[in-house]
Amino acid sequence: MAARWSRKRRDRTEGSGALATIPLPARAGMLSCRVVDPGQRAVSAAEFGVSDAAGEVVVRGAVDPYGSFVVTLPPGEYRVSVAAEGFAPYRATTSVVENGHAALGDVTLQIGQLPRLPEAGDWEVDPAHSAISFTVRHIGLARIHGRFNRFAGAIRIAERIEESAMHVVIDAASIDTNMPMRDDHLRSPDFLDVEAFPTLEFYSDRVAHRGGDRWAVTGALSLHGVTRTVTLETEYLGLGTGMEGEPRAACRATTELHRDDFTVNWQTMLARGIAAVGRSITVNLDVQMVPKALISQA
Repeated sequence: MAARWSRKRRDRTEGSGALATIPLPARAGMLSCRVVDPGQRAVSAAEFGVSDAAGEVVVRGAVDPYGSFVVTLPPGEYRVSVAAEGFAPYRATTSVVENGHAALGDVTLQIGQLPRLPEAGDWEVDPAHSAISFTVRHIGLARIHGRFNRFAGAIRIAERIEESAMHVVIDAASIDTNMPMRDDHLRSPDFLDVEAFPTLEFYSDRVAHRGGDRWAVTGALSLHGVTRTVTLETEYLGLGTGMEGEPRAACRATTELHRDDFTVNWQTMLARGIAAVGRSITVNLDVQMVPKALISQA
């Protein structure tokens, strides 16, 4: 459903209220807007863009905590776009005149159509079309990019999606940063100690809807013999169909881990004053899953 104008909309070129007291640059006008949801609550997470008649973006940014934005522009015709997670986008055109105020008033964003959720049942991660990667800062400068090449995952989708659960197992020895010598060191007792702790495992125990296609998947991560609660900030990408006609669901997720939380302190290096690896690690998951029954038949 498209966004609609509120009845409070005003598209005028005269100054009004407190905004009339804002000094304008020479040969400039003002454009303002307030973004609200169907309940007339401010959408503070909205972002806006203003393009000129040629389609070039003149200004873009985020609204303030009250859902408002005010910009000054040269006189001319402009196209305004507003977007927010979970809402249908809004677009309109307006004119800005010299020393004038184009007040768009309250713009009501309508709830966007949500992607269809996967059917209830047992699903499994398809490793051939999924990836688990990470980034970590190296000696305070560039970032190391790496991945785990071997992993498996099972997801039980409940009738009520919030009651779903997942279990992911990662082979620690499959760590790969595209440098064999470094990878051998990462597998050693200085780092992951894969002989003592051959796997990383994640069990989810809570799924919460953040709005739109955003979900929070919270659970227990076991790494290096320590278990901590972590939350995967997840974007659900929807359902699709594979080459063989099989149903597939996809999502992206990210979380930040702190190595001290898992007693991976690497003191032998820190004692020499070498901050070889940063304290935080960003983990990214790109996941496709298919019904377990199809995996069993393959």
